[in-house]
Amino acid sequence: MDNADVLKKRFSAHPYLLAPMAGVTDAAYRIMCRRRGAVMAYSEMVSVAGLAYASEKTWDLVLPRDEESQICVQLFGSKPEQFAGAARAVSERVGSKLDAIDINMACPARKVIAKGEGSALLEQPELAEKIVAACVANCSVPVTVKIRKDFKSGKLLAPDFAARMEQAGASAVAVHGRSAGQLYSGSADWSVIDAVADRVSIPVIGTGDVFCAQDAANMLAQTAASAVFIARGTYGNPWIFQDAAALSAGSPLPVHDAYERLAALREHVELLDSLGGHMAKARTFATWYLKGIPHAAFWRGRSVRYSTTQEFLDLADAIERDLACCEELAGKGLPIPHDPFI
Repeated sequence: MDNADVLKKRFSAHPYLLAPMAGVTDAAYRIMCRRRGAVMAYSEMVSVAGLAYASEKTWDLVLPRDEESQICVQLFGSKPEQFAGAARAVSERVGSKLDAIDINMACPARKVIAKGEGSALLEQPELAEKIVAACVANCSVPVTVKIRKDFKSGKLLAPDFAARMEQAGASAVAVHGRSAGQLYSGSADWSVIDAVADRVSIPVIGTGDVFCAQDAANMLAQTAASAVFIARGTYGNPWIFQDAAALSAGSPLPVHDAYERLAALREHVELLDSLGGHMAKARTFATWYLKGIPHAAFWRGRSVRYSTTQEFLDLADAIERDLACCEELAGKGLPIPHDPFI
């Protein structure tokens, strides 16, 4: 069984994947999602230059924690020789937990494309082929590529580009239905997934505008995608993987109430702390868990000022007390006051 077939088998069993997200998918974030159905999870975007200089800060983005049974590592850069070295080093240090190496050719960030990296590689297919070949020659796990619809030309580059990546040895390709010039504005064109699938024999991972479990199930059912990358849809919703799987199996969509979200916030904060993460990250993800909770704007304003584990845990306790008071008033048919109960 070749690596493409290995991925097809894995995707058939577990099609909903935690997508790589710079500054988001650290170990704590991955574990939160793994505990709720994300069997395959990706690292943050990792610089091959950083690995070439043996930066321990960079290696911290790569190495899975004890609770993690696997990891897919996403690399970015523009020099084939650095990709070759990175593929060897990642394979050696991660060992049997390494499921795949993904090459980022989709990032639209200005500081990335200015160096000819990320989505800028869409306009350099020969260099992109060399990068894929360098990785394939220096690791035994599947090498995959994440791309976009096109760069900034307005021409549909993805199908031909994906075919070239397959010829270079890629075992799967993930495609986002926006151009790099769009960044994350407008809507993702899911028809690009089918256009790419028509040109390649390797699995295609769909991505773009998957904001809820129903979106994920729809992409899998309505396109030729073998698997679905879920990125922004995980914000404050780590259950999205098990929920999408439930929908695909014909089961009703589970409901996660405010108390469950607050419990997840506490769990996430404690995980971040126990894994040595920077607690400032909790300022961002705390606001995601608070969506739809009474007095959410007030509590978000509080959360962005906090920096310690205990402050965030105390915040969750205060919100829960306020929530109970609001529910009691609602049960009596009384209006919810503008200000929280603190």
